Amino acid sequence: MPFMDLHHKLRRSWLCRAAWLALACIAAPAWSQGFPDKPIRLVVPYAPGGSADIAARLISDEWGKRLGQPVVVDNRAGASGNLGMDAVAKSRADGYTLSLNTVSQAINPSLFARLPFDTLKDLKAVGTVATSQHVLVVNNQVAAKTVRELVALAKARPGKLSFGSAGTGSTFHMAAELFKAESNTFILHVPYRGGGPALVDTISGQVDMSFPVLSAAQQHVAGGKLRALAVTGPRRSPMLPEVPTMAEAGLANYVFETWFVVSAPAAVSQDVLGKLNQSLNETLNAPEVRARLAREGFDAWPQTPVQSDALIRSEYQRWNKLVAQKGIKAD
Repeated sequence: MPFMDLHHKLRRSWLCRAAWLALACIAAPAWSQGFPDKPIRLVVPYAPGGSADIAARLISDEWGKRLGQPVVVDNRAGASGNLGMDAVAKSRADGYTLSLNTVSQAINPSLFARLPFDTLKDLKAVGTVATSQHVLVVNNQVAAKTVRELVALAKARPGKLSFGSAGTGSTFHMAAELFKAESNTFILHVPYRGGGPALVDTISGQVDMSFPVLSAAQQHVAGGKLRALAVTGPRRSPMLPEVPTMAEAGLANYVFETWFVVSAPAAVSQDVLGKLNQSLNETLNAPEVRARLAREGFDAWPQTPVQSDALIRSEYQRWNKLVAQKGIKAD
């Protein structure tokens, strides 16, 4: 083939490819501008009725209205939340499959020797949703009426007191491990398959104490079935205003709150991420949504994706240190 003919053929090929690239660049913003044009699936990696599920259902309708498409809650429970997170991490990064997870997103990498996804690399935060306090409760057979008395009792009888959790690595569990670390006590861990059974056995006396979320414990405290010794957050809760914080009760450095975050596959575009975050924050700032969340013990907490990612990384470092110190492993 003559050199000039070859040159013209290569030039036509290059121009053709350049045209296709230009069209693709034009089409990408147009696609993101039309987002969303179908329902969005919000995966909750836990069973229905838990705090993450409740938070998702409290925001989904209003969020869907602001997006112009339904936000459908999809419970994908299993493996301490890892099953649902893995499904989202490996889904198409188009913004139509998201997860709503808890602090376990930062804890699980330290608990499990091997995960099928990387929390910090394969997921990107859309934004935070809310925080929620836990509460230290004991049954009526436990003699302690205050945190100081409970700590003294635990130190006098190492390993004789027990606490129930919703499973190894659950927020119930980690709230208790932080309590043990701050109080320098040894209290036996009894893991259950969910927070409900742990709370039932705390009431009956099968275990001495537990750290449920406020919304789950309030009715039992009000009914006299459980005694609340302290809430775990930095301030008292309107749900149990007479109950002190851990700092007020004697553990000055103890603060534990569950947080809830919406995440997407890491390759999601910035345009889609921005639209999801803006609509989520508008939802969380709506007075009726904030009121609904507050009634269930949640404090709305809108943040940017950058702030939310920084939270996850900071919490990962915090819990990685505690898990290593205590030698905690997933069942």
